Amino acid sequence: MALGFLDRSRVVAPPGWSRWLIPPAALSVHLAIGQAYAWSVFKSPLEGALSLSGTASALPFQLGIVMLGLSAAFGGTLVERNGPRWAMFVSTVCFSSGFLIAALGVATRQYWLVVLGYGGIGGIGLGIGYISPVSTLIKWFPDRPGMATGIAIMGFGGGALIASPWSAAMLDGFGKDVTGIAQTFITHGLVYAVFMSVGVLLVRVPAPDWKPKGWTPKPAAAGGMITTAQVSANNAIRTPQFWLLWVVLCFNVTAGIGILEKAAPMIRDFFANSALPVSAASAAGFVALLSLTNMIGRFVWSSTSDLVGRKNIYRLYLGVGGLLYLAIALAGDVSTPLFVVCAMVILSFYGGGFATIPAYLKDLFGTYQVGAIHGRLLTAWSLAGVLGPLIINAIADAQKAAGKSGPALYTTSLYIVIGLLVIGFIANELVRPVHPRFHEPQRPVAAPSKAEAV
Repeated sequence: MALGFLDRSRVVAPPGWSRWLIPPAALSVHLAIGQAYAWSVFKSPLEGALSLSGTASALPFQLGIVMLGLSAAFGGTLVERNGPRWAMFVSTVCFSSGFLIAALGVATRQYWLVVLGYGGIGGIGLGIGYISPVSTLIKWFPDRPGMATGIAIMGFGGGALIASPWSAAMLDGFGKDVTGIAQTFITHGLVYAVFMSVGVLLVRVPAPDWKPKGWTPKPAAAGGMITTAQVSANNAIRTPQFWLLWVVLCFNVTAGIGILEKAAPMIRDFFANSALPVSAASAAGFVALLSLTNMIGRFVWSSTSDLVGRKNIYRLYLGVGGLLYLAIALAGDVSTPLFVVCAMVILSFYGGGFATIPAYLKDLFGTYQVGAIHGRLLTAWSLAGVLGPLIINAIADAQKAAGKSGPALYTTSLYIVIGLLVIGFIANELVRPVHPRFHEPQRPVAAPSKAEAV
């Protein structure tokens, strides 16, 4: 149970509290935990300092993504029950201490401590921190839920834009040996603890009867996708709608994360035999562009979903995404600009999918336990975080072993991803309003029952 300062009852906003203070609170957490996308900065220094293989140096990141999904799933109801301040505090403690444990692992040359600290304990901080502001933002912005969640989740995508140059600068200053890496990890842990604490102090939940001034909820239309009913997390996972959206999120993420994880070597491999091969510097610029579109897509596309509807926006992500992959596969190494533009739009859909899914869940299941439902749905991210890189890397390695090069390394994997996007598109088309038998009786939206099981 959350007590005292962290208790949910202590963070109910007083009359007149500005809801526009909540997005900055969410961003203070998401910009910090978004550092996960900058893990590649540490790979080469760790490989050199601790004599690791490339596969081994990826373990902290991979475990972190797995733990993100699992902790979000198992901790989602606790987040709803104890409130966002408790959740942000837990996230801060886990994420920051994960860096400190990783620093100890580097300093003592015990790499398992790096994996446990950054990937295991830090990964729990990722999951709890990722979902902590979602239901709060939706409750503060019932009139613009897509925009609200897009602002926060944009921070997770943009965290690497801050962390990558900052981490690289510290490694240059402290050194890329054991001592320098450990000092960099310690600095990360301490600075992120302070930064995330801003969100812990600032966050509030609206009073149960609060609503935006001048806003009246629209009655649910017969057969419409937006409900005014409420569904508990335990009931939500019994609905076909939950599992259809699980497939949608999993395959949309798989499509994007495969490119994101291997972006720099992929573009260099793709155009290795062309008249204008891609340099290492250009490949690094390509990675930065993908990070930028990943971040911007989270806000732009999720905000657009408030206007066109969630189902329509996922038709865009999955349908147009598949066509863009097809364009890359068919064009081969003919046009570098075409490859870059297609990849940028695909990554904007990847980010947009993350930011739109909470609003889609709110439309279908209401606001009662949307944070807990979102947490359970993020297990799809855990699978996609393994599946996407596996498809791209394993097939590329096999093709390279067979003596192939250029686009031939990736053509098969691109067609597999297209197939997954088609499946996701079909799953989205099958989504219908939730049957009334899953609806809750009249219950307070802002204060979930303490009897709810995790």
